[in-house]
Amino acid sequence: MKKIMIALLFASALTSVNAQVKKEKNTKTEYNKWSIELAGGVNKPQRPMTSGYFTSLPSPYVVDFGGRYMFNNKFGLKADFGYNSFTGKNSSKDFDTKYYRANIQAVANLGRIMNFETWTNTIGILGHTGFGLAQLEDENSSVKDRMGNFMAGITGQIKLTNRIVLTGDFTTILNAKQDDNFDAASVNNGAGFSGILFNGTVGLTVYLGKNEKHADWVIDNGNEIDDLKKRIEDIETSMLDTDKDGVADYLDEEPNTISGVIVNTKGKSIDVNNNNIPDELESYLSKTYGKNSDKSPIVNDNDLVKNLVNNNYVCTYFDFGKSNPTNVSTEGIDFILTYLRNNPAASVDIIGHADEIGKSAYNDKLSNSRANNVKNILIKANIAPSRLNIIAAGEDTSVDKDSEGARKLVRRVTFKIK
Repeated sequence: MKKIMIALLFASALTSVNAQVKKEKNTKTEYNKWSIELAGGVNKPQRPMTSGYFTSLPSPYVVDFGGRYMFNNKFGLKADFGYNSFTGKNSSKDFDTKYYRANIQAVANLGRIMNFETWTNTIGILGHTGFGLAQLEDENSSVKDRMGNFMAGITGQIKLTNRIVLTGDFTTILNAKQDDNFDAASVNNGAGFSGILFNGTVGLTVYLGKNEKHADWVIDNGNEIDDLKKRIEDIETSMLDTDKDGVADYLDEEPNTISGVIVNTKGKSIDVNNNNIPDELESYLSKTYGKNSDKSPIVNDNDLVKNLVNNNYVCTYFDFGKSNPTNVSTEGIDFILTYLRNNPAASVDIIGHADEIGKSAYNDKLSNSRANNVKNILIKANIAPSRLNIIAAGEDTSVDKDSEGARKLVRRVTFKIK
């Protein structure tokens, strides 16, 4: 039977939390989309080259600079500029040419597409491809060969911080209508994509924006993972049993039951005669303090009762932002009323509390209102105002501010008998 009850409680909590998550599902992860990229490295012009002319393998220099914008965490667009230097090496005939280009490229975040986040948070891969314009110039002649180009490449990423990424890139460039060879020593026929150039670079990417993460590293899948994490946290919180009475806090109508006292399915201590004293505690008092000639329970042992009250076993609870007691927590007021009636010389401090949500000034005012409302209830029950002292304790910081279940425990009024 106990296992069935636990299963039902868990199912109920899951249903409640699931409804709450659906309401919050429209929340959107904010991330940076802009970045700037700078890289340098080596190249190798493959063709066209004049017989007897060639570069070393690989050949310096390459410089790339660009800016990138990501539409989401998988796809984006970048504009970049490149510079290549070609010179003859070893037994090659001397030449000195420069290659300049400007390109617009589509970018695909292959790391997110292939779910790299399942095994790493620091390694990524980008694919890029696009078209542009280029010009080949010869330092020793008037050659200025303008051409179109097509390029495609792969960029490896290693995240150093949320702002800086180390990159390594390999790119192939195909030149269209290249009229001169890369060495500028002879003429090419310029038909189709006759020019082939390989670039290899290492560089840095710097992310721009006010958010913590960039699109390259955000798992933006409709917040499914975040929603699942929150759902689990909410279930764990709702299944807490702060007073250890066997009833989860979200079902517990008496969240501060005295330890060891038997409770019903709503977490309330058993009180058959409705005198606001748990039957187990009443039985203990009767056995300990009862008289042989009088078997009725004696519940007015002042030291014991004052100890229970002053140690916050008797409380009145409030809903979030409310100053009127909840219907299920007025028993604490009844208990104090009974005590004051049976002890006409006694007085009591009524101490109001609030949780940490909201501004301190508001919580101070709220705690005062809660204490005053309890005082007014006792005054209407014919307790003299002079016996009731108000204390506004303000925020209670003794529990986890982020736990709704814990915050319920400090939205209360406690008492101190004097």
